[in-house]
Amino acid sequence: MKAKVKEYGLFLLGIVICFAVAGVSVFLEDLIPGGLLGASIIALFMGTIINSFFHPAWMKPALKFTSKRILKVAIILLGASLSINTIMSVGKMTFFVMLFTFAMCFGGGYFVRKIFGLNWKLGNLISAGTGICGGSAIAAIAPVIDAEDKDIAFAMSSTFLFDMVMVALYPIMGKALGMSDIAYGIWAGTSVNDTASVVASGYAFSEIAGDFATMVKLTRTIAIIPTVLVFAYVGTRIKQKELKKANEGKKVNLLKIIPWFICGFLLLAVLNSVGCIPVAVSGVIKNASKFLMVTALAAIGLGTSLTDFKKAGLKPMFYGITIDTLVTITALVVIWFMGLM
Repeated sequence: MKAKVKEYGLFLLGIVICFAVAGVSVFLEDLIPGGLLGASIIALFMGTIINSFFHPAWMKPALKFTSKRILKVAIILLGASLSINTIMSVGKMTFFVMLFTFAMCFGGGYFVRKIFGLNWKLGNLISAGTGICGGSAIAAIAPVIDAEDKDIAFAMSSTFLFDMVMVALYPIMGKALGMSDIAYGIWAGTSVNDTASVVASGYAFSEIAGDFATMVKLTRTIAIIPTVLVFAYVGTRIKQKELKKANEGKKVNLLKIIPWFICGFLLLAVLNSVGCIPVAVSGVIKNASKFLMVTALAAIGLGTSLTDFKKAGLKPMFYGITIDTLVTITALVVIWFMGLM
């Protein structure tokens, strides 16, 4: 009995540590001007550094629970910040830009991944972060393909590196190209990764561009749903093949492809769109989602060591930079052909 109590006590302590790292990360985010460094990436790196000096075995169950279960709850709550009406109105103008950038991320990414020799899980996590919405997309896809925590950390780091550079360069390039506020908003909203970075780069150009870039970014977020479903199907088929090769005689139930947390995400998005969730409540839920996401990434960091990054080398970074650059150019070319510049 005492052993069980101690086990549960350590489990709760591990979760508390994850929340503590998340809290410190949010505090540090507020101290950094311009939103250049989001709480998610701070939590990830802080956790990784802590893990280099403090990594007791008793924390593993808590880290697994936080990085998997709490992460899924965060994704569900994210749906409350979406509005189908906004998505439909903004989507009409940005549909073709998003279509081509997604094709570049996953189609072009397939060939670039082969060149860099990355495994398919890591490559597609980086592509999802680039094409959809940074950390949120990486976090949503990771569970359905059984991605390792270190792959999530590598993908997050890769997209973060590009965003840091682009927040400074995008406004300069946009003005040099003589882009309109709307054209720039579409460009930044479809090719910059993380929400904080989209907001920072958008408002650095103009208030109108910042407003529109933010709406475009939220529209991109809805692409999480079909993308997760596709990868859930791919992951299931791969499991079936592996089981068949192993002669285990087991079958993966294709009816279980649709992840329950994506159903919850979609339900909240619909409820928010029809006005069932008051604006004030939606804001609270959105903040809760962000904090739980940061907490999950803190857990992932606490389970990842600097040695893992050293073993991975620079390939994930170079892959991410290559895909991000191709997406940036693709979005710009499509906007130009559409006559929006």
